[in-house]
Amino acid sequence: MGFEKGSEIATDGQCLPEDDASIRLGKAGAVNPAFEEAVGVYGDAATAEELGYVHRGLKARHLQFMAIGGTIGTGLFLGIGSAFAKSGPLSVLLGFSFTGVAVFAMMMCLGEMTTWLPLPGSIPQYCTRYVDPALGFAVGWNVWYQSTIAICAEISAAAVLVEFWNDDINPAAWMSIIIVVIVSLNVFAVSIYGEAEFVFAGIKIVTILGLLIMSFIVDLGGSPTGDRLGFRYWYNPGPAMKEVVSTGNAGRFLGLFSTLIFAAFSYGGVEMIAVAAGEAVDPRKNVPKAVKRIFWRILIFYVLGSLAIGVLVPPDSPELGSVSPWVIAVHNANISALPSIINAVILSSASSSANAFLFVGSRYLFGLAQSKQAPRIFLKCTARGVPIYGIAFTAIWSGLAYMSVSEGAAKVFAWFINLGTIAVLLTWCSISVAYLRFRQALARQGVDRNTLPYKSPFQPYTAWFGLCYFAMVIVFNGWEVFTHGAWSTQTFITAYIGIPIFLALFLLWKFYKRTSFVNPAEADIWSGKAALDAEIWPEKIPRNFLEKIWLWIA
Repeated sequence: MGFEKGSEIATDGQCLPEDDASIRLGKAGAVNPAFEEAVGVYGDAATAEELGYVHRGLKARHLQFMAIGGTIGTGLFLGIGSAFAKSGPLSVLLGFSFTGVAVFAMMMCLGEMTTWLPLPGSIPQYCTRYVDPALGFAVGWNVWYQSTIAICAEISAAAVLVEFWNDDINPAAWMSIIIVVIVSLNVFAVSIYGEAEFVFAGIKIVTILGLLIMSFIVDLGGSPTGDRLGFRYWYNPGPAMKEVVSTGNAGRFLGLFSTLIFAAFSYGGVEMIAVAAGEAVDPRKNVPKAVKRIFWRILIFYVLGSLAIGVLVPPDSPELGSVSPWVIAVHNANISALPSIINAVILSSASSSANAFLFVGSRYLFGLAQSKQAPRIFLKCTARGVPIYGIAFTAIWSGLAYMSVSEGAAKVFAWFINLGTIAVLLTWCSISVAYLRFRQALARQGVDRNTLPYKSPFQPYTAWFGLCYFAMVIVFNGWEVFTHGAWSTQTFITAYIGIPIFLALFLLWKFYKRTSFVNPAEADIWSGKAALDAEIWPEKIPRNFLEKIWLWIA
């Protein structure tokens, strides 16, 4: 492109400083690939030089471990206990299974779009390009809001976990420590964030696998108590599917439906690999691999995890909701050393998940600012290339978690679950809609899907299934407030407030900018793609058996 040589080389960091003309060059005077991508997105070198762009600093192993365990947090480890107490073990198992199928369907749609064009803050950008800029605006701010709620939920849950050791400990102190830690991990280069999440995710993966093995042994009578549990808790002290309301089969169905809502919250953040793909090396290879491995994450961690808890913990345990059911199971099995260890691991899991959501929230602000749907200040970066103002603005809202101090950590955690669930579901609906429009754009612009880097199966039925499933849960998620004598204004608001917020964001941008729905024949499926196509990542050849195993993992 005939770029001039600058006085300095700017290759490290995650986001290139907007006041440094040297971002044009990489190592040995070569054109910086990140700058090439910026030119493709913005349309000209001057704008790209002014605004800066993300650098691909996340390695393959970072992306794979983030896909497997990145946002597994206290929903699986702590909040699932409340679902068991309310609905029973079989309802929870079915709820996680049904929702897992829909989530995987949505992720296949997202994986196809992301491998075609991996962008920073990609989901709102896909909605803007393929559907309507107003939808991109609404989704972007909705996902940012979802991320801030998730940060608060994880921090509040951490306060619940700390109370396991001492009820007199001031939770505000622990919450402050967690906030400082996650902000520190995010304000340096993205590679440091990636390494932290690699370690955190590794701990979670090993812990869950160990707990599943332990569950099998304890269930068959291998604990110090020698008690063979079998499936006794599926019929004693209550049925496997509890009646939420006393109406027989209808009451059991409503109990099952309640678990769908909680499962959606627990799966929330699974779409973060699309955000990370904008900063990952060789996304055409690594994103499809990450999407496929989400299937195993759903099956092993969520489905088998819920089955394991259902056979180990009685659903009438009074501690469910305030103590992790895994800790209750180990304590009941009389394994003395493990409860504190497991609780400490779950506490680190909460910190890890909050860390991941802070990363996600800041990158969505960056993506929105690139689309001119957020203040320009969120494009500014530090010398190490981090969107510092996006991180700061997202982190400020973590202060809402301090409500746990006055209202009670368990109660506030439940609020955040309800508030965050609708935001998650609306995001997943938007991804499905964006994919359907993306598919139309490919057809109208003469792109054969067989030539795509990743072609998701059973389309468009997969996308329609996900869209209808998530829409159904959104509409009926607050059904309990409409049962006789159960009206609660607080519950109604937390169940449905996300819908008018999303609609208000959509209509605000629709009328303010007078946007129109995008014609598939004119949808922008090309900007930024040529530069990515031109990048070449060397193929890694394993030299021995151990390296072959490592390359398969990473």
